[in-house]
Amino acid sequence: MPDQIEIRSLTPEDDLEKAEALQRRIWTGSETDIIPIHLLVALIHNGGMVLGAFYQERLVGLLTGFLGAYTDNNDRHAIKHASHSLGVDPEYRDKHIGFRMKAMQRELSLRNGIRLVTWTYDPLQSRNANLNIRRLGAVCQNYYANYYGEMRDGINVGHPSDRFKAEWWITSNRVVERMEGQRGALDLAHFIAGGARSVNPATLGKNNFPHPSESPAALEGAILLMEIPPDIDALREHDADLALAWRMHTRELFEKAFRKGYLVTDFIYLKGEKIPRSYYVLSHGAGTLG
Repeated sequence: MPDQIEIRSLTPEDDLEKAEALQRRIWTGSETDIIPIHLLVALIHNGGMVLGAFYQERLVGLLTGFLGAYTDNNDRHAIKHASHSLGVDPEYRDKHIGFRMKAMQRELSLRNGIRLVTWTYDPLQSRNANLNIRRLGAVCQNYYANYYGEMRDGINVGHPSDRFKAEWWITSNRVVERMEGQRGALDLAHFIAGGARSVNPATLGKNNFPHPSESPAALEGAILLMEIPPDIDALREHDADLALAWRMHTRELFEKAFRKGYLVTDFIYLKGEKIPRSYYVLSHGAGTLG
């Protein structure tokens, strides 16, 4: 199946109604959050990026983005690519489609002389964290509380729209190593052996759902491990109050950590036979960007 998926840029000649329909399948329940055809066409014609993943004639993945600007370390304005959305048809997930679309995004951005791609994502979504941080090599050092305000789609409705800003320095050694598979995935034991400090080990409650630590450790040391729920969507369905408790718990910890100069540099997902566990790895100092 993965080898039969074609990734390419969409054009106005494509059936862009498929792009609207796919968005409705992914982000259910809110028509106003769908990128309409006329805006997709505007992106295509004006330096934006609209990528599609096709299985035969079926559109199964969509990525959109546009050019933006940022201020570099010398207070100069530079061009970046702002990645707006990435979604895969629920029937086609876990087939590396998201990774391949991001790889195409990187390739096209490099052709245009761009070295930074940014986007936001919910830090409690472990699937996205695994792709963005572990596999792509992005880093995060900014936390935005309730960034989009109240959202209405089926994934986000009723929950604060907290977001990480992912920074993907696409020419850096860390990104090249991750994208080309030069560095194998490190598990929890590797980081603990290297002196990583666990900040907020979860406890298990009813139905084996994790509860946030009531007494997090001090944010000290070169490497920290920050635990999050392995499946926040299942937790929301089971116990919305517990999911909100995790939101507020992690919000406070990440905001404190970023103020102290830590940044997210890796992600660990331990499948486990019964109870998966998920951890962010935070390193101290901007030197880890490269």
